[in-house]
Amino acid sequence: MTKAYERLLECYRCFQEKIDFKPKVALILGSGLGDYADSIQIEATLDYHDIEGFPVSTVSGHKGRFVFGYVKDVPVVIMQGRVHYYEGYSMEDVVLPTRLMKMMGAEILFLTNAAGGVNFDFHAGDFMMITDQIASFVPSPLIGPNIDELGERFCDMSEIYDRDLCQLLRQTARELEIPLQEGTYIQLTGPNFESPHEVRMCRILGADAVGMSTACEAVAANHMGMKICGISCISNLACGMTDQPLSHEEVKETADRVAPLFKKLITEAVVRMGEPLSF
Repeated sequence: MTKAYERLLECYRCFQEKIDFKPKVALILGSGLGDYADSIQIEATLDYHDIEGFPVSTVSGHKGRFVFGYVKDVPVVIMQGRVHYYEGYSMEDVVLPTRLMKMMGAEILFLTNAAGGVNFDFHAGDFMMITDQIASFVPSPLIGPNIDELGERFCDMSEIYDRDLCQLLRQTARELEIPLQEGTYIQLTGPNFESPHEVRMCRILGADAVGMSTACEAVAANHMGMKICGISCISNLACGMTDQPLSHEEVKETADRVAPLFKKLITEAVVRMGEPLSF
């Protein structure tokens, strides 16, 4: 048994002592999107500080707690604030929450984030369904001794974002008449925003949106066999695409502006995830 797995088990034991709840869907809320958790039927909450050995988010706008409850009849666990690599944590720390939610019983990981638009067809406030990702610029969370209890050493990455869940998101957005872009997400380390030529590089590589999270969590979840889907809130066009300087305040302002649509889309999608998928 690796040290990483021993630590994960200790976090899980701490959770079991405090919370009696088995989620089906795990939802990670990105910058400015955390208020969604306050709108569900909450059964319990668990602050990250109260889990022994658990990494704690230090970013403004990230509350730093698990919220357990129901979206209609679907049991969910929501991360109200995630941990980022740029905060100085190891990649093992960054994906520990994802692994813990799988141990709690979650079968589906629904990732959300605020991202910069790299595609010139995007606009601030758009939603982009993630269909693929580029994670080559951050360390893989699978580096080091493999945790055999979670997954195999060399895991396949040909379908990180589940096709059925992607179709569910398309259909849900279409029926709600919410425009939904699609594209590839690239994760860079942050915390600085990208330079104009780094944005150009991302576009050349085939990325449509750029951010500082998500892809590493998807790698860890894929390793464990979870079904994954993701939506980026395009908070701004990336550096060099407009004359405006970038700021974290702009990210939160855009997220606040589109929050009603985000809540509507996420709620209906999660409800449908509780039903048998049929297309």
